[in-house]
Amino acid sequence: MNFKEKLASGKFLLTSEVGPPKGVEIRSLLEESELIRNRVDAINVTDLQNSVMRLGSLAVSSILKHHGFEPIYQLTCRDRNRLALQSDLLSAAVLGIENVLILTGDHTTAGDHPEAKPVFDLDSVQLLQAADRLGQGFDIKGNRLSGKPPNFCLGAVVNPGADPLEPQIIKMEKKIAAGAQFFQTQAVYDIKIFENFLKKTRHLKTKIMAGIVLLKSAGMAEYMNQNVAGVSVPEELIKKMSEAEDKVKQSVKIASGIIKELKPMCEGIHIMPIGWGRFVPEVLDASGL
Repeated sequence: MNFKEKLASGKFLLTSEVGPPKGVEIRSLLEESELIRNRVDAINVTDLQNSVMRLGSLAVSSILKHHGFEPIYQLTCRDRNRLALQSDLLSAAVLGIENVLILTGDHTTAGDHPEAKPVFDLDSVQLLQAADRLGQGFDIKGNRLSGKPPNFCLGAVVNPGADPLEPQIIKMEKKIAAGAQFFQTQAVYDIKIFENFLKKTRHLKTKIMAGIVLLKSAGMAEYMNQNVAGVSVPEELIKKMSEAEDKVKQSVKIASGIIKELKPMCEGIHIMPIGWGRFVPEVLDASGL
């Protein structure tokens, strides 16, 4: 079964992600991907994450597809107008890439080219609508596509720790109406916050994959608490990372513990290793996945 079929079947899903390099050397990316071959159901490919200029997500998704992996092509609204966004979606379909995660994207001022002009011609809901419309055989102006339309499996993101939470829920509803078939969340560290999110979104009847970001240090945790909206790392976890002699071992232990608690609550887990892809198999092993 492909990812879309697994999603429909109700199977508990596992995904991880890779970040394209700032250059053309992809050997290490492929090596990290090989470590989780047959361990995850799909691999996300980030789209100029943190607004840093890198190798493109479409090219890397195609390479992963060629090597027998199932990619989830991430596409942001930040860098392209509606012409280019629709064109890239059609390009993905021609390359056999059907899983697409639609995001707004970080502002260009957050990256290594802060003077770059942001586009944001469409927002994430509008881009989902455009992708869904392409799947029906039309562009967003109503012009008919030639030949068989693409068959996308569309995903979106949500922040379960947002405060207030209500705008996130309203946007989830809009994204589902626009064609989103699954959601991957921002990093989850506080189980009670995630439980509250699930309680308030139960009526949506959608597939939610909880996000796991591997902690590298206490400093990283403190930085996220201060600078990443909706992320709350409990002081207990910060203390554990601060006192740990082996940061990797403690990080794996924390991540696997969170996963074990989250597994009965949601439809899947999405691991965001952020440079620690080589440790994802350890997290899966420790989680019993």
